[in-house]
Amino acid sequence: MTLMLAGNVPIFQRPAAVIAHEDQRLGMRAGGFEISDLTSKAREYMDGDAGVGGSTIPQQLVKNIFLWPGRSAIRKGLEAVRATEFSYSMSDQRILELYLNYAQFGPGLYGVCAASWYYFNPPPWFMSEYNANQLSGVLPRPAYIERAVDGGIYLGPDADQLAIEKVDIAARFNPGSIAALGGWEGTVATVGITDSALDHAEERGEDSCSTMPDSVLSD
Repeated sequence: MTLMLAGNVPIFQRPAAVIAHEDQRLGMRAGGFEISDLTSKAREYMDGDAGVGGSTIPQQLVKNIFLWPGRSAIRKGLEAVRATEFSYSMSDQRILELYLNYAQFGPGLYGVCAASWYYFNPPPWFMSEYNANQLSGVLPRPAYIERAVDGGIYLGPDADQLAIEKVDIAARFNPGSIAALGGWEGTVATVGITDSALDHAEERGEDSCSTMPDSVLSD
């Protein structure tokens, strides 16, 4: 599936929300991660902090494609090698596009196309600013997120509170982070995106997410 990364007004909100929440230095960094961050996390892990997180988008992408969930020193080592290969062999824009197509957004739910239809019922280029920010907050804990009966992300009292906290933080703090990066357009420009989905409307084929995917219809 080819993902049209941007959309209408504000035209760049989906990828910008993910950059702001997951990896603000994606387009400003040489390599898949900062060496200082990796060594710091390795020390914390060796000290018994099994909850250490904060992977970059290249690291999360290679984990989603090639590796397995859970935390281990072996997986993190393999992840670091692959993330470095990816970062030096393809553009930041392509890495972000692949990430949005492969990222988990719920139990058994992968890719922003399926997630947009499943939770909010439009294609991703018609998602609202608020929903785009909410959806970026799903990424740290996707297996614990549920759809509300009438649509949207379920925020009820029996929802997983840590997962809901991540969604709430993204919805409240992403706008400030995006503003600091130069607004929606400035944020996506850091990874080389300068066009919108409307610029590619005539290129959309049957698999472009213009209609609800079969995987969502069957749920």
